[in-house]
Amino acid sequence: MLGGVRRRARRAAGRLRRLWRRSLQLQVVTSTLVISVIVVVVLGTFLSDQINKSVVASRQSSSANEAFADRVQIADALNQKADDQGPDASTRPEVLDQVMDTITGSGDNGSKKRYEVLILNDSPRGSRASGNVMPENLPTSLRQRLEQKSNYDKAQAYLGPIQFTGEVQAKPTLVIGGLVHLNSGEVYEVYHFFPFGEEEQMLSNVRLAIVVVGFGLVLLLAAIAYLVTRQVVTPVRLARQAAERLASGKLDERLKVRGEDDLARLATSFNEMAANLALKIHQLEELSQVQRQFVSDVSHELRTPLTTVRMAADLLYDAREDFDPMASRSAELMQAQLERFESMLADLLEISRYDAGAATLDLDSVDVRDVVLRAIADSEALAERHATRFELRLPNEPCMAEIDNRRVERVLRNLLFNAIEHGEGRDVVVTVGADRDSVAVAVRDHGIGLKPGEDTMVFDRFWRADPSRARTIGGTGLGLAISREDATLHGGWLQAWGQQGEGSQFRLTLPRSAGADLKGSPLSLVPPEIEMRRTWRGHMTPVLLPASGDGGYESVYDGGYDGHDED
Repeated sequence: MLGGVRRRARRAAGRLRRLWRRSLQLQVVTSTLVISVIVVVVLGTFLSDQINKSVVASRQSSSANEAFADRVQIADALNQKADDQGPDASTRPEVLDQVMDTITGSGDNGSKKRYEVLILNDSPRGSRASGNVMPENLPTSLRQRLEQKSNYDKAQAYLGPIQFTGEVQAKPTLVIGGLVHLNSGEVYEVYHFFPFGEEEQMLSNVRLAIVVVGFGLVLLLAAIAYLVTRQVVTPVRLARQAAERLASGKLDERLKVRGEDDLARLATSFNEMAANLALKIHQLEELSQVQRQFVSDVSHELRTPLTTVRMAADLLYDAREDFDPMASRSAELMQAQLERFESMLADLLEISRYDAGAATLDLDSVDVRDVVLRAIADSEALAERHATRFELRLPNEPCMAEIDNRRVERVLRNLLFNAIEHGEGRDVVVTVGADRDSVAVAVRDHGIGLKPGEDTMVFDRFWRADPSRARTIGGTGLGLAISREDATLHGGWLQAWGQQGEGSQFRLTLPRSAGADLKGSPLSLVPPEIEMRRTWRGHMTPVLLPASGDGGYESVYDGGYDGHDED
């Protein structure tokens, strides 16, 4: 269950990564969104903080002024009552009640204030409170700061949540405390409780407005980025599609030119390039057609005089024993060169058929092992002359495949001849492997090998690894090129591996069913002993697979394909 979830998550992540890499518009819009979110968050945080500080500072200033005015009013009322009636404290409670009604607006003619007041005094009847404010609601830290000598004449403030008596939820409240000194020497503590609920609600609305505006601004910027990039990306996407169609062979593909801006000039340049490219390709096709026709005509025209020369050469070759030694040797050389010329003429005709697209397959279901054995039998005489032996590694089970027997046998002969030519007398290893979808034949020599980059150049026409090296079997230089064309005609691969001093290996991979697509090869392109040596050099423990037990092909040669060496 968990593994399935992980696989689906990985597939979804892979699709997102591909979509991200392939869509320029998505990259631009996403980048704009990210940058816009960062800018809006920074600016919104800054604005919210500044508005919060401004509102709190303004409210604190006005509250401090109101509290100071109330303390002055309390002091004046108490001092005046004391001057009129003497220092008799019995009249103080009535004065405190009147003053509380006045400053809180609780009287008949007053308007109710938004704040509550608490007056504390050491005398039992010297304390008053408005509303539901109780002495227990005072913040301890505020009263302690007010009682300090250094703050004796200074008002102190506290801003925070306060749990009032009889209420369930604490409310944000500004508490300002100050001392009132009377002429008689008495001291009253006066505390004003200013509720910050309205300010908190206003700040909450401001923050919500900033969030909504910021979100809208981000969406607006994303929409602008989408529209702007669409104006640029759409012509580029059309140019890409036109280029793909042009690459697929539709040489009449052109872009529509609108306006005179940079994109219009790009479309004009693209159309000019497409026109020039179509012209060049047409010229090259005509030249190639002329060349193919020339090769075909020359090859066919040469057959008639070559047949006559061949008949005369055969007569001379058969009668060479009656000639003097010089004439006899000349007859032998002429016979050998005629055979080479006939082989080259046949190869040229075959190449011309491939170039003209006239090559066809004569398919038949055969056992690839039998084809390999016939090719080896045809190569034994040459191998004996070069003191070369064949080492066969064939599976016991039949390796059936739908192939053109003649063409595949010709490919194998070319590979075997090439291995004998460059094997320097060492053994040539021929391995056959098969799996459910394909069959493969690998021809391994232990000769001079290939230099880096020559594994693809070796299939070029008339290419030679070492031009100074003399041919010993009279090759035409077209064998491997024709072999690769034969493999491609079957829907298969013909690949080469080589390393200087280690020899080379050619691998032919063919599908079992004609027309099927190859997904891998049952044989490794790199020889197993080379892979084993690389493994040991990498300080890794090699895994040796046991033999099947029936004398068949070792499984160490199976499953070597890694999916990265196909054409």
